[in-house]
Amino acid sequence: MLSGHAKIMRLIEIAGEVSGRKKLHKMVYIAKKLRVNFDDRFEFHMYGPYSEELTVRVDELCSLGMIDEQVESKGAIQLYRYTLNDDGRDFLRFQEVDLGNGELLIRRMNEENSRFLELVSTMLYFDNLAYEEMKEKVFTLKSKQRYTEEEIQKGLGFVEELRGLQV
Repeated sequence: MLSGHAKIMRLIEIAGEVSGRKKLHKMVYIAKKLRVNFDDRFEFHMYGPYSEELTVRVDELCSLGMIDEQVESKGAIQLYRYTLNDDGRDFLRFQEVDLGNGELLIRRMNEENSRFLELVSTMLYFDNLAYEEMKEKVFTLKSKQRYTEEEIQKGLGFVEELRGLQV
């Protein structure tokens, strides 16, 4: 098994449970942007940064019986919950997966909902732009989410909080 798979398993183990595919993608992207060593490549997609590689890894881990995927229907929406099972824990005992200070980031990110992490990951995706340009991108590309200036400020504060956990 490749190290990228083991890193995803370790993230899920640290989190205990990750509720939602989108949330998992955002957690990995944000951690990667904050220099936690994840291998997955991301591009911008309808819900912000998305990695086809990560989707394939998660599907493979489910097929191999290393992580459990529970599907819960809420009307027309399906919610996925990911947990590491005993086989996955046994496998990880023989792997050296060091996410460094990423463990603190993962625990903190998992406390937030996917909508907020979508905002933060989108902001980080455009972090090469000036503040006003980044804000305009968020408001334009994420117009259906109706993010506010206050939420963007909260997102900036959250990124600083996460950076502070890396010290």
